[in-house]
Amino acid sequence: MRSLLDSDAFVGRCVETEVALAAAEARLGLIPEAAAASIAFAARTIRFDMVRLARETELVGYPILPIVEQLADACGEAGGYLHWGATTQDIMDTATVLQVRQALDLVELQLDDTIAALRRLAADHRDTPMAGRTHLQQALPITFGYKAAVWLSALERHRERLMQLRPRVLVVQFSGASGTLASLGGPGLAVQSELAKILGLATPSITWHAARDGMVEVVQVLALISGSLAKIAFDVSVMMATEIGEVSEPFARHRGASSTMPQKRNPISCEIIIAAAKMVRQHSGLMLDAMVHDFERATGSWHLEWSALPESFALASGALLQASFMLSGLAVHPDRMLANLAISKGLIVAEAVMMALAPLTGRQTAHDLVYAACRRAVEAGKPLFDVLVDTQDVSVPLGRERLRYLTDPENYLGSASQMVDRILHPASGVGLEK
Repeated sequence: MRSLLDSDAFVGRCVETEVALAAAEARLGLIPEAAAASIAFAARTIRFDMVRLARETELVGYPILPIVEQLADACGEAGGYLHWGATTQDIMDTATVLQVRQALDLVELQLDDTIAALRRLAADHRDTPMAGRTHLQQALPITFGYKAAVWLSALERHRERLMQLRPRVLVVQFSGASGTLASLGGPGLAVQSELAKILGLATPSITWHAARDGMVEVVQVLALISGSLAKIAFDVSVMMATEIGEVSEPFARHRGASSTMPQKRNPISCEIIIAAAKMVRQHSGLMLDAMVHDFERATGSWHLEWSALPESFALASGALLQASFMLSGLAVHPDRMLANLAISKGLIVAEAVMMALAPLTGRQTAHDLVYAACRRAVEAGKPLFDVLVDTQDVSVPLGRERLRYLTDPENYLGSASQMVDRILHPASGVGLEK
């Protein structure tokens, strides 16, 4: 990701845009074909003086004039046709779009790897029971496959968002100083269209250099992806806690080790993902602020993108790399999940007893009876089943065997497994009620 977005890459995409612009204008007869050919040749052979480029960029405030000066010198007489009718932001925005296209390709590949790892976890652990938790307390039983499928569902939606935003973002920028293409007169829109065609980009309906919602959308989706990865990482890191121990990050020598405590196996990938998500979230807010452009070219707002956009891609890419690694090798401990599921001695399925009793006594009466039984079970340190058996208002209408079934957490998983099927096989209708 760094190699796609660093300063050398940006200069390369700026030059690519200048070459494409010359080619478009030559095809339409605005500049000589020989000039366009000379510009293309110079672009292939030039070795920029990057020290000079950096110094002059600092002086000018933007890199395009310094790039054009060096490239024009390399073109000889054809240099007089370089950057014909363009303005700085035309070249910089289009170069950024070219970078974004490559960066989106990489993000999608990494997202696909993470999705594949989650699909395997969801399928392998479709029926692996564990405690569901709300407010950090055991709530009702779920399966680990269900948990993985919930994680997966968000990433599937993000993949769809990435596809949907492409037509809105991968759009050429060529509009001239105030966006009206006045410098080229009548052929301006034709040049814009031809430039887009050469670069494989869409043609905008109108100038967008002061309407930044496309670039902003990219970072918002990166923030969504990073946020969903952080949710996974937070869950995994808590599940790795010594007292819970339901999963472990992949083992590698010294990975997650402490310099002083030999027993430690820290959730390193989780920590990196959570930190990256926080930083991308900050950049998403920065990009929203960057939408506020004054008039036809902003005083400072555009500059925010130069930091927020590439850094967001780098952070999201790093988070995806960590997530793919972690989830592909995640060690799942079903025995520990079962042990934790039994830790409340049946209290986790108190709802199951209440719902079975409700048709016989009414819901509120059933709730009060089971609630009182739960309190007695907690105070006495006894299994909920034992207390319920001794509660005639419950044991008589339900019976002993029914109570034993109801107080087994593995019998109260609801539609968890069918929900996993719906995520894994959405087109087939698997898991849907007939």
